[in-house]
Amino acid sequence: MRNVGIIGAGHIGTAVAQALIGHGYTVTIANSRGPETLSDLIDELGPSATAATAADAAAAGDYVVVTIPLKNYRAVPVEPLAGKIVIDTNNYYWERDGHFPDLDNGTATVSGLLQEHLPTSKVAKGFNHIGSGEIGTTGSPAGSPDRRALATASDFPEAIELVTALYNELGFDTVNVGPLSESWRVERDRPAYVVRQNREELEANLALAPRTI
Repeated sequence: MRNVGIIGAGHIGTAVAQALIGHGYTVTIANSRGPETLSDLIDELGPSATAATAADAAAAGDYVVVTIPLKNYRAVPVEPLAGKIVIDTNNYYWERDGHFPDLDNGTATVSGLLQEHLPTSKVAKGFNHIGSGEIGTTGSPAGSPDRRALATASDFPEAIELVTALYNELGFDTVNVGPLSESWRVERDRPAYVVRQNREELEANLALAPRTI
């Protein structure tokens, strides 16, 4: 489980790639414009990174991180991700993505939409409520006082287990929100979103979250 596919080469995708490579992983990364446009990023990331199409990144990864604008989630390849754990970093910005009525009225979640699109994959929420510049800089060893915590959610225990192990390796405690139907608690504009918090603070902020904004 040491080769990770990353679909999306923006701020979060790049930061996750850098953090993983720093911990000995190899990364296959894709964007929407084609691998030939990623040469500068690959030069920056070094020999442990390879540029690919989204389908090839999906096929190459032992598990895959999807980190693209929500409006494009239906472009994520389905077949190469069959049976794989998919970590979804996406957030809903209606100003960018257009309105999704089911998200506006609180009957769906961002990661739940991706799970519906990927019915043979195991989607987990991850890395959606931390700034890209903090992924590689705010972690600390297990047991450190006031260690930062990040949340995850999934309908699959094995996906929760993988994200928990990955967070720990990168220096973060984990709070399991529960199934994807509860992942709205860590989405945009809620108390847990993009603030530094330890485990107890994150648990409290999740409990305070309103269902709709």
